[in-house]
Formats: sequence, C-alpha cells, structure tokens
Amino acid sequence: MPESSEVMVLLSGGIDSMACVHFSIEMGRKPCGLFIDYGQPPALQESKSAKLVAKHFGITLYSTKFKSLQKKKSGYIPARNAFLLASALMEKPSAVHTIALGIHAGTSYFDCQPSFINKMQELFNFYSNNRVRIMCPFIEFQKAELYSYCRDRKLPFELTYSCEASSSRPCGKCLSCLDRELLNVST
Repeated sequence: MPESSEVMVLLSGGIDSMACVHFSIEMGRKPCGLFIDYGQPPALQESKSAKLVAKHFGITLYSTKFKSLQKKKSGYIPARNAFLLASALMEKPSAVHTIALGIHAGTSYFDCQPSFINKMQELFNFYSNNRVRIMCPFIEFQKAELYSYCRDRKLPFELTYSCEASSSRPCGKCLSCLDRELLNVST
C-alpha cells in the first residue's frame, strides 16, 4: 500500500463519510478511504458510491471484505462501528495516524456517542502505542446540520447511497432513506 495518506476515512459511500473526506481535505490533511463489505445488504451499491466519492475527491480507496456468518439486516447492527474502527486500525497503511468516522448526534445508537469513541480511543492507544487517533468531526452535529455542511460546500449528494436495506434501489422505509427524504436530499 502507498504510504502517502495521513487520514483514513471509513468510506461507506454515504453522505456522512463523504463529509468526512471533505472535512479532512478542508483541514489540509490528505485522506484515503477504506470501504468495508461486512455482509451488509447494500454493500454492492455502497461500494459503487464509495468509488465515485473517492474519484470525485481524487483519493485512494482501499476495499476489504469480511465473510459474515449471519445475514445482516437494516437498522442497528451490534458492534458495527467497533468492528469498522478495529478493521481500519488493522488494515491502515503505516503513514495513517488518524481514522475518521462520519457518526453524528441525534441517534440512540451507543456506538454513535462520544462515550463510545472515548472507549475505542483507549483501545487504539493500547494497540497503537498512542500513535493513532479517532476523528469524528460531526459527532456533535444533528443530521440536518451535517446535510447543511454538505450543501454549503456544494458536495455531490448524487454520488452517495444511504439505504440500509437494499443494493438495488433505495427502499424508502429505512432510517437512512427517511432522513434523505425529510431533508430533501436526492439519491
């Protein structure tokens, strides 16, 4: 793997992770992306969108696939963000010292809370000898604020995919689809 990026963004192909890529660039930090197929229903479309987002920003996108023992459903997946962060720590190029995640406020999921990130950072400190940080630039943003961040910067919503249930087309019923509809974001 090339050693040129300093931030690895967990790039799902959705709006939140696209915003993380842009945020890293805006802060003057060169990002790369990591797409992880962990058996989620929309993996195929998410992968396509992650590639489009990476191409738009001119960043390297790494991809990995983990074989799942059980079929994943839409909605809350226990330990998902812990798994994604640990996988990124394991797979990152040596030049990467920050792993970015596009989580935001306004959700009841434990793994989208500052306390979760603090616990994961403790593990990162142990495994990386205090050399790798977790960055969640939107952890205090509500979803509408995150969308405003993207709109204000004219980020390409049309490249993203956010349905939790399907890879063929948005289901229109899951939380991600309803968020896009409520905030008038086209697919």
